[in-house]
Amino acid sequence: MTAYAFGKNVSMDFATACERVTAALATQGFGVLTEIDVAATMKKKLDLDMAPYKILGACNPHLARQAIEAQPEIGALLPCNVVVRTDAGGAVRVEFMDPDAVLRLVDHPAVGALAAEVRGRLVKVMDAL
Repeated sequence: MTAYAFGKNVSMDFATACERVTAALATQGFGVLTEIDVAATMKKKLDLDMAPYKILGACNPHLARQAIEAQPEIGALLPCNVVVRTDAGGAVRVEFMDPDAVLRLVDHPAVGALAAEVRGRLVKVMDAL
């Protein structure tokens, strides 16, 4: 845990973890808008080998719409990033951007309430893994 993310190690391989996270996000109304394969990018751009590492850009359209209506500039803080990675010891870890931490930057009561709801849904995703 950090001030800006929460997560846990999971007992599955990397590919399965990516699939399970995507499916669990869907149960909470999130779709994956972007998928960044950091390891593949590092290999292609820097010829650097690294452990599997993906960033999934998750979005719940209904909640995102409410946030954008309340504070149009909030798009700079969207979507919610979910990281699936293999650590140095070989364990697979899933980490979630903490909406509370990020959205504290926005001084708007409606956005604060939305951040709490998004965080609650992401915790349910984490618990389902």
